[in-house]
Amino acid sequence: MPTGLDRPGILDGIRVLDFTAMMSGPYCTRLMADLGAEVIKVEPPEGDHIRLRPPLRDGRSAYFAQLNAGKSSIALDLKQPAARKLIYELVLQCDVLVENYRPGVMQRLALDYETLAKLNPKLVYCSISGFGQEGSWSGRSAYAPVLHATSGYDMTNLDYQEGNAERPLKNGIFIADVLGGSTAFGAIQAALFRTLKTGQGDYVDVSLLDAMVGMLVYECQEAQFPAERRRPLYRPTQASDGFLLVAPVSQNNFEALARGVGHPEWISDSRFATSSAREHHWSELMNLLDDWAASRTAAECEAILTRAGVPCSQYRTIRETMALPPIQERGVFEEINDGAGPLRIPNPAFRFAHSAANVRNKVPALGEDGPRLLQSLLGLSPQAIAALRESKVLRGAEERTVAVAK
Repeated sequence: MPTGLDRPGILDGIRVLDFTAMMSGPYCTRLMADLGAEVIKVEPPEGDHIRLRPPLRDGRSAYFAQLNAGKSSIALDLKQPAARKLIYELVLQCDVLVENYRPGVMQRLALDYETLAKLNPKLVYCSISGFGQEGSWSGRSAYAPVLHATSGYDMTNLDYQEGNAERPLKNGIFIADVLGGSTAFGAIQAALFRTLKTGQGDYVDVSLLDAMVGMLVYECQEAQFPAERRRPLYRPTQASDGFLLVAPVSQNNFEALARGVGHPEWISDSRFATSSAREHHWSELMNLLDDWAASRTAAECEAILTRAGVPCSQYRTIRETMALPPIQERGVFEEINDGAGPLRIPNPAFRFAHSAANVRNKVPALGEDGPRLLQSLLGLSPQAIAALRESKVLRGAEERTVAVAK
């Protein structure tokens, strides 16, 4: 099969104006760049805050690189009318606009959907926000941890813990941002398909809170129709050197587990013989698994249970996972160079037989593509571009470097 570089991208020819920062929006537009879209990241003169977030190498953020690989960067002071005029002209050359400012910001800049759709009726315009564009909460600040708390996710997770945890657990993984960015990516593709069919663009309003609530599938229903008893949860089984997760979901899984651990008598044991019985005696079954695993390493347990056909896994660090055979065999990571040296970045989780879906080897410095884009897309002369620089409408990476040095 041809490599990603040999194949066209499904979004080749699609041009995106990217007014996003931090995580949810950049995650969405990075996926579009992976599929071949030309993504123009419109940054303020100081740049996306993620550019300053560690891990840093030679002044460049690997965190930023993962979220923004494959994009171009233009740095504009959108408070100046001349900058907004440039955006109006660029909108005529673009198919999609994505923004994740707080609701109302784009309208105050006169860059809202109603304004821009008059210029380009085919424009697909996507707004990503914490609580949606309308309603009494629309103007509230919303970062991923806030949305985890608001959505019920954190309290649900606390309720699932054993023991006497007194407060919700900390979480450094920004689920709401990744989930919301993925949701926006899918919605934009649907809107582009509508444009292809009707010749009309559309407005996409993505709420990160909505995405989080939609993820809590069982929990939404259980909240309305409380279960008679708590459902059993798979918990870590302790081996001699660590933990593994064993998930005998079906009857076949359970019987394979009983045989795999050398206790076929469990199959006829009245406590475990049926799914309903196991639910009532779940802690007993989990304790028996702990007894079995205690004299074995987690790797040995995983090997034994995998041979028996039981769904299971050791608990691994992300560093260990990055080296696993399925990760290597599927080419999950792409090596690129962001100017500070090589780094590996995950490709999209999906593959196509005939189209490319992979990280592109380009991480833009702040504003580095501005002059090229204004010249190639809008036909501006070098003199006009120099004038924009002089008036500080257009900024570049070298200007920011000088400012920081001072």
